[in-house]
Amino acid sequence: MWWPYLLVFFGAFLFDVVPFPFPPAFTIMVTLQVIYGLNPWLIVIIGVAGSILGRYTLTLYIPWLADKIFKPKKNKEVQFLGNKMKEKGWRSQLIILTYSLLPLPTTPLFLAGGMARIKPIQIIPAFFIGKFISDSIAVHLGIFTFENLEDIASATLSWKSIGSLILGLLLICALLFIDWFSLIEKKKFKLNFKIWK
Repeated sequence: MWWPYLLVFFGAFLFDVVPFPFPPAFTIMVTLQVIYGLNPWLIVIIGVAGSILGRYTLTLYIPWLADKIFKPKKNKEVQFLGNKMKEKGWRSQLIILTYSLLPLPTTPLFLAGGMARIKPIQIIPAFFIGKFISDSIAVHLGIFTFENLEDIASATLSWKSIGSLILGLLLICALLFIDWFSLIEKKKFKLNFKIWK
């Protein structure tokens, strides 16, 4: 039975192509593993491929979307931030790897990368390694999750899950509303809420 693996791929793609914090792609992988009894390693490989294609697509369309909804000054500011990140070289790769290993939404990372016009090849390799490791762990814990579904369902609305969502939204707000020119060039913290066209 091969079609559930297509669901894994397209599900992971859809979870990771959206420009706002969404449940992690491993949730669809684990769900389909439990329902169809799929091979966990195939799920990880196919799901991570779908996630990477989703994040890649996000970095391609987000500059266009940002140009349509944000003022030019905000776009230049985020591009400036991206250029500073590129200057870090291998350290920025280490930050991306570490970030993608943490249980945090990676949407802000790809929004920033896309708006800053950072080439996807500068983000995706480190993201792939972190994503593969973290999703492997999550999928292999899927059976344990299924067996303890009642406890996990009650934990879905726990302070950790709500905190993770709030943190993801705060990171997106920081990216959008902090005046990065002022912070990096003048070492002065300033907020700007007039970013919309």
